[in-house]
Amino acid sequence: MNRSLTLFALLGLGVAAAQSTSTPLTLAAAVTRALEAGPDVSTARANLQKAQATQTATQADPTSLVTERLSATQGLQSAQLNVQSARLNVMSSVVSSYASASELALQVELNTAQVALNTRSLQIAQARQRAGTATTLDVTKAQNTLNQSQQDLANARAQQQVAQAQLARVLALSGPLRLTVLPAPPALNTSLATLQQGLDTRLGSLLQASQAVQSAQLQVQVSDNDYTPARTLQDARTLLANAQRTLSDAQKGAQTSLQDAWRTASDAQKRLTLARASLGTAQTSLAQTQSRLKAGTAAAVDVQQAQVSVQQAQLQLQQAQDNVWKGLASLSVAAGQDLTGLIR
Repeated sequence: MNRSLTLFALLGLGVAAAQSTSTPLTLAAAVTRALEAGPDVSTARANLQKAQATQTATQADPTSLVTERLSATQGLQSAQLNVQSARLNVMSSVVSSYASASELALQVELNTAQVALNTRSLQIAQARQRAGTATTLDVTKAQNTLNQSQQDLANARAQQQVAQAQLARVLALSGPLRLTVLPAPPALNTSLATLQQGLDTRLGSLLQASQAVQSAQLQVQVSDNDYTPARTLQDARTLLANAQRTLSDAQKGAQTSLQDAWRTASDAQKRLTLARASLGTAQTSLAQTQSRLKAGTAAAVDVQQAQVSVQQAQLQLQQAQDNVWKGLASLSVAAGQDLTGLIR
């Protein structure tokens, strides 16, 4: 069965919905919708327009003070960066929600296959008991295994509904969503050293801390004269020293967060390679088991077990891909620039 169609069915759409002419919602389309209609980005854009108007009015006012001009300029810079930060945060949120919903659909598919396999295993145990080659305990164990897998399936379906609802809420959509399996993620083609360069200009927290230093420096300058009380100058210098320490701490924290996000994204890409290899091994094992079935040296239940193993490997591969996407999204937020290619 085609994986996309299977995914649509598992998302609770049924046959009629699967035959619908509506377009499936891809990850890229979901991100685009959230960026265009999401409240966070809309608010950031509105604040940018206000900051632009304030800056224009302040610069045009001949009576505005130098501190007011600096404040207006800084407000505009912050508003511009806040728009980009909002876009990155929204993108990261959508990637996480979409990956969870898509992944759980595959989990439901796997659990359904596991229930079928465990049902067959119970039937075999019961048949062996009747033939005198299995005990009541063997049947009880098989029944318990089936019960557990049925509970796992019910739990996965419930989690899937919650994940769908969360994604729909993020996208301001109603009703079941037609999702697709996430595409292969892009490679991480930039170095940590490159991302560390210019970080102060891309992160709102660092920009605000830097602006606080600028404002404090200006306050020291305008207070360093013979007509301003000495206490005022002393307070301004204390404020500057505090602002400089705050900036230094913020820079260290941002660098640490960036390094952690980089390690997570890099590790996820390496694990993706391992997951692909594991899937290849499972597929080879399935092919060999099918050949043994034809040769009469394996039972149908052995093939069924091998098929479940392939589905498990497929889910693990999808989880590995999802982790790469989420790692890149988190790294984008930490670096202040999009590394997923999802923000147009």
